[in-house]
Amino acid sequence: MATYQARTKQEIAQRIALDIPDGSYVNLGIGMPTLVSNYLPSDREIILQSENGILGMGEAAAKGEEDYDLINAGKQPVTLLDGGAYFHHADSFGMMRGGHLDICVLGAFQVSATGDLANWSTGEPGAIPAVGGAMDLAIGARQTWVMSTLLTRDGVSKLVEKCSYPLTGIGCVTRFYSDLGTLACTPNGLQLIDLADGLDKAGLERIIGLPIADPA
Repeated sequence: MATYQARTKQEIAQRIALDIPDGSYVNLGIGMPTLVSNYLPSDREIILQSENGILGMGEAAAKGEEDYDLINAGKQPVTLLDGGAYFHHADSFGMMRGGHLDICVLGAFQVSATGDLANWSTGEPGAIPAVGGAMDLAIGARQTWVMSTLLTRDGVSKLVEKCSYPLTGIGCVTRFYSDLGTLACTPNGLQLIDLADGLDKAGLERIIGLPIADPA
């Protein structure tokens, strides 16, 4: 069996950052997606929004320079770019729900081949629901991208034919960025964008257990 080199979280974040067009307004979800802020190209103007009420958010604060009055939605200290602003939570959700964001990058428990998203609960007894602003973002942003490991800790694919967990949004995910490659989710199923080094499409299909169409 061919060996492959899975991408690190930092490499996935870099891959996503390179795909964000100049002039985009972007929300980075809690967890892995916050890493994207550290890799945005310096030759593009990309405006980051945080659901707790920041517009013009910069990268993570350097060690020793943290200001805990300036945090993202995941309570991590961040920076504010020149011209940035912070404001009421309700105004922030108005941005999210009102179609003012070009892209949101979220984590996921499951994503279906056609773009359904489940990322707020596994549905297990005693599981703590953590929906936050995910539903508002998934439906309000023009595009929803997912950043995640492809497999769970038990080795089960997070890309599935149909989500078995409670849904966050239906048909909202357009791209799935993972440690094993990048895939588009379309009404006709999965479509290949790129692969981790050493992995071919047939190998990824075996891991996921679903067919993958060639790039358009």
